[in-house]
Amino acid sequence: MTDYKMSRKFNTNSAAYVPLTALLAWLVPGAGHLLIKHKKRGIIIFAAISFLFVLGLFVGSIAVINPVQDKLWYMAQILTSPLIAIIGKITVHGNYQSYGKPFEVGQIYTSIAGLLNLLCIINAVYIAYTGKLPPEPEDE
Repeated sequence: MTDYKMSRKFNTNSAAYVPLTALLAWLVPGAGHLLIKHKKRGIIIFAAISFLFVLGLFVGSIAVINPVQDKLWYMAQILTSPLIAIIGKITVHGNYQSYGKPFEVGQIYTSIAGLLNLLCIINAVYIAYTGKLPPEPEDE
């Protein structure tokens, strides 16, 4: 019976562990860190990136995500999660308008959320690959 439980446990030495960590970290911000058992870090990442992205949508409206007219901004935004593609389809088929400073600020916030998630994906992959945290700075 013990062997059955051991076989059901995910093997951290398997070849699929690092790509799975990257995929989960992209699907849901912070999920990659949860997979590698860094719960606090994963929750903080989820809260920070989600707050930044939602704040960008609140300031600039849903129109800030536009895969047709703003391709470079969209590439940064989709790094937040592939679910952004759903919002992109909604904005392309709908008639959503936003102009001026609120639009620009919303676009910047949502793009920064995506780029911040890219850094977190890289961090989760690094930890999953090496099996350890990056070195802590020495306190003086």
